[in-house]
Order: sequence, then C-alpha cells, then structure tokens
Amino acid sequence: MAEKIKCLIIGSGPAGYTAAIYASRAGLQPIMYQGGQPGGQLTTTTEVDNFPGYPKGVDGPTMMQDLENQAKRFGTDVRFGLATKVDFSSQPKKVWIDDQIELEADAVIIATGASAKWLGLEGETTFNGLGVSACAVCDGFFYRNQVVAVVGAGDTAAEEASYLANLCTEVHMIVRRNEMRASLIMQERVKNNPKIQIHWNSETEEILGDVNGVTGIRIKNRENGATEEIALTGFFVAIGHQPNTSIFKDQLDMDAQEYLITEKGSSRTNIPGVFACGDVQDSIYRQAVTAAGSGCMAALDAERWLAANHLH
Repeated sequence: MAEKIKCLIIGSGPAGYTAAIYASRAGLQPIMYQGGQPGGQLTTTTEVDNFPGYPKGVDGPTMMQDLENQAKRFGTDVRFGLATKVDFSSQPKKVWIDDQIELEADAVIIATGASAKWLGLEGETTFNGLGVSACAVCDGFFYRNQVVAVVGAGDTAAEEASYLANLCTEVHMIVRRNEMRASLIMQERVKNNPKIQIHWNSETEEILGDVNGVTGIRIKNRENGATEEIALTGFFVAIGHQPNTSIFKDQLDMDAQEYLITEKGSSRTNIPGVFACGDVQDSIYRQAVTAAGSGCMAALDAERWLAANHLH
C-alpha cells in the first residue's frame, strides 16, 4: 500500500530544508527524504562565511544540522532514503524510495541539487575543504593574497579565474586544449588580466599537499609531455556541475544541461503540483542563500497550489 502524503520534499540542503520550514509552518505536514547526501554539497564544506546570520562563520555540516533541526522543530518528518523513480502523469504523484517504498503525494518539491564534476584525482578527495574547492565565490575569500589554480576552459572557469584574480596574487588557469570554450568576451578578460597565467594544452597530474592542505600541483603538457610543479594553496575545479535530475527525465522539462526548467519568477515546473528549488534548477548562482530563497518560493507555491485545488 502506498503511503499518502500531502507535501513531499525530495532532497535536503539549504533549498530542501528551507522549503520544509515554510511548508511545515503552513500546515502542509511535509515529509522529506534526504537523498544520498543528507545536507547536500555543503556537508563537504569546512567553512561557510557568506550565509547571513553567522557573523563568525560556520562549518557546512553544522549549518545543515541547524537547518534540519529548525525544520524538525516545526514538524517536518525527515527521513533517510533516496528517490529512485517517479510517475508524475497522474494525481496524486507517485514516487518510489530506494526502489521499494511507494508514496503518493499531492504536491512534490524537488530539491535534489547538483553535483560538482571532478577530475578524478585522488587529491580532490584527500584535500577537499583543505585547498580543493569547486566554488570560487564560496571559498575564494580564504585564499586572499595567495596563489591558486583554476581548472577549466568554459565561461564558469573564466569567471572564477577573474573573481579569484581580484583576491589572489596569482591565478594559474589550466586548460586542456590550445583554445577555450568560454565566450570571446570572457576569454579576453582572462587573457588581458596580468594576474592570470594560462597553461595551454595542460592537465593536472597530481595535487600536492601535506597534513595542512594543498601545497601545489604538478601539471603535464599534453603536446610535449613536459611536467611542471607549481607552488600554490588553492585548487579550484571549474569543469561544470551535473544536476541530479536523471529520475525526472521524460517527466519534467529540462534545459540542454539537464537543469529543471521552472516558470520565470516561480518554482513551478511543467507539471502542476511539482515544484523545483535550489541548484537542481539554478545553473547561474548556485549559492546556499539563493537556494534557501528558492526553497521558500517552492513551499509558498506548493501551499497556494494545494489550496487552489482544495487539497489543503
């Protein structure tokens, strides 16, 4: 027998927890399944300094626990489990958890987030939060007046290199080919910045470090095989993000990068009663505070939709 739910939240993190806080306060009796990484990407972040309300900063896991506790305080039923299948073709919506538990929900809020793409180097895991990052806006402040590297060749990498150049003494940009994919204006911006040194036809062989964190990288020229070690303290991977949307294919509208498409100024997807918030539908900002804001929007949209359809 399927469990009947008024408001189901799939995924956690700033978007999901904020949606839960608003939904529970609105009497929607939300049930949240946290997903494969409870708390989302911020649980791998050691220090969060740019979220309002933490004047001394906070580590990511603590912040996510605070948000979870706040959601539970208002009655959110927070559960472990991963949504593995959905059927949004009828009302109520059907969702399966871990391929076993069947749910029927009047409204669904999707907050499954996105996952940073990595190079696959051992050092990315070893030094994650100790010099390795996938977000310059999040972590660049901690490398003020230091030497860093950015890996990537698209607009995101160019933007992150330019952002870091305003904070750091030197930025090494590692580009695999002899050209960039970034827009021409972004290419010119990095090429004309004296703080940015571009290493063409190069790839990172190893991230170097010790118990205190990253101390450098070794790169290899793909044309002549020459290697070079660069002393630095920050290594930023900017090769893109993958939104966690695979189970929604053929059900919800997505853009070319597989981010969920929401109506402008709302969290509404193309399926009535299904709402999306956070990084799963945001390829531009990808910040905890913007995710939280969109989580608020999703809960308000869900409450209004349920009321309009006499389900609340």
